[in-house]
Amino acid sequence: MLRLTWVQPEDLLGHELRQAALDGREPSRIAERWGAAGGSAAPLRAGASAEPASRYLRTLAEDLLDELADLPSRLTDDEPTDLKKIKSLCPNWPSDSGTTTARPAPPAPPRLEAAWLGRAVGCLLGKPVEKLPLEAIRHLAESTGNWPLAGYFTARGVPPDLLTAHPWNRRSATTSLAENIDGMPEDDDLNYPLLNLLLLQRHGRTFTTTDVARLWLDELPPGRTFTAERIAHRNLLLGLEPPHTARHRNPFREWIGALIRADVHGWTNPGAPSAAAEQAHRDATLTHTANGVYAAMFTAAVIAQAATATGTDDIHACLRTGLTVIPPRSRLAEAIHHAIHLAGTHEDFDKVVDELHATHAHTHHWVHAIPNTALIAAALTHANGDFTGSICRAVSGGWDTDSNGATAGSIAALLTGTPAALPHRWTAPLKNRLATSVADFNGTGFDALAQLTHDLTHWEATHP
Repeated sequence: MLRLTWVQPEDLLGHELRQAALDGREPSRIAERWGAAGGSAAPLRAGASAEPASRYLRTLAEDLLDELADLPSRLTDDEPTDLKKIKSLCPNWPSDSGTTTARPAPPAPPRLEAAWLGRAVGCLLGKPVEKLPLEAIRHLAESTGNWPLAGYFTARGVPPDLLTAHPWNRRSATTSLAENIDGMPEDDDLNYPLLNLLLLQRHGRTFTTTDVARLWLDELPPGRTFTAERIAHRNLLLGLEPPHTARHRNPFREWIGALIRADVHGWTNPGAPSAAAEQAHRDATLTHTANGVYAAMFTAAVIAQAATATGTDDIHACLRTGLTVIPPRSRLAEAIHHAIHLAGTHEDFDKVVDELHATHAHTHHWVHAIPNTALIAAALTHANGDFTGSICRAVSGGWDTDSNGATAGSIAALLTGTPAALPHRWTAPLKNRLATSVADFNGTGFDALAQLTHDLTHWEATHP
């Protein structure tokens, strides 16, 4: 039987109960009804439970998902999704105001090439250990003398019993272990930036959330989507319109999916974090709400600031800028502040990671935006923006390893200003070649992607 991941009501219900507890609703009575009927908790790491539910349980799950959506939240005032309300809560919202009149010149193509490469390298580093628990990542790296993490993972030298206990990510091992890398394999962390290049080509910076939806229906295979993106895709096909696509039976609306779509919004708004955040908001609200949207806005603003920074140690100012575009009393803002504080307190990054996991792991799914964004901020802070240090810390911290490595790599590489500043051991295996199922981008080089990104930024800057 086909067990389609991330959409089956009996699997979504457990995730929605967990999400409700996080976002200020009171789900205990509904949880009792689900348990009494024989319903199970959400799958721990996969997107679908092993066995199908009965027709009764599936129907009950659908009804309870709708009941959960109607519960009031005590966090509504502090965590809105509406952009005007978000901005009203941000006393230090950046002053670029979203216009093109005072923007700096677009980053030179080499700087953007570094960012594209950094995103790919960080993603590739994290791919083989995605979904693995923190201790497994540490043991696998230690077994080959690669701890603290300093290079791509390898299976050479790993004891067989350790691989039996903690196998590599089955979809990634054949293309992302050091001995197997032959160009950049396809990954959603690269597909979404490609889609956003198409978005800007077709609609410019004034695109709407509906434009994003139409683009996805035209260009994004549903099987290449996960979590909130898959739910939104399904909702579009059901005839729902944004922003309801982000809310209807979507327990993943605060997960990491919108964050991994934010890079292009930052790259194409250099020195304009407000415009970058607003662009990311229009993209994110197709699939996400509240903290899921804030994670994308934070990331886009950080990248916009990094695009005009003068050195890697400017990372701290970039992160402070990112915090200005998210509500200060939100759970995400609190998590980022905590992570940055930990990174400045502990010399040993493992202690930072252990404290982050102690804070978030028992309450949040490993793909949730809050712990992952906090980890990215901690990694960049602790490494002082250094490229290798940033991606290795982000990946060694566990959770959504490929996405965290990709975002940390994009930001840190952008700060270097040139591909030549990225160590050859990281970039050479990519062979300036990207695999993807998006449009006609398969096989495209990172230099060509950088030029296209530059051209789009330059065109928008001269055509307000």
